[in-house]
Amino acid sequence: MPVVEETVTVARPPQEVFDFLANFGNLSAYDAFVTTSGQVGDGPPGLGTRGRGTTRFMGQQFDWMVEFTEFEPPRRMVSRSIDGTRDLTATFMLEPNGGGTSVTERLETGAKMGGLLGRLPDPVVNRLLARSLRRNLKTLTRLLG
Repeated sequence: MPVVEETVTVARPPQEVFDFLANFGNLSAYDAFVTTSGQVGDGPPGLGTRGRGTTRFMGQQFDWMVEFTEFEPPRRMVSRSIDGTRDLTATFMLEPNGGGTSVTERLETGAKMGGLLGRLPDPVVNRLLARSLRRNLKTLTRLLG
């Protein structure tokens, strides 16, 4: 099962960063592969909140739905796939760092990869995912900088 983890520092307080990341509508702003994203239903994000969207990666497009399975403002949130062709868990861990926030994102993909990604060896998938994760987190630092 491929697992990648990357950390960046964002020049904003943890609660501001957490609130930005918890808004599913912001995902397409910093993730280069997410073409659409948003929250399912009304109300503030929290435990059990669902998000849905569309991702385009390595020539494939797929729709997904995730749910917050852990939600501990402003320190940690975990979203897991509940619908779609990919099995994915995304964890964000935030810690104060000087006047900003250290943000660590961890992606775990399961057995339901399918397509080209499902045929590649885990080390290759890890490199591809790590590269895209680093790029996305750099975009996040520019957006919130």
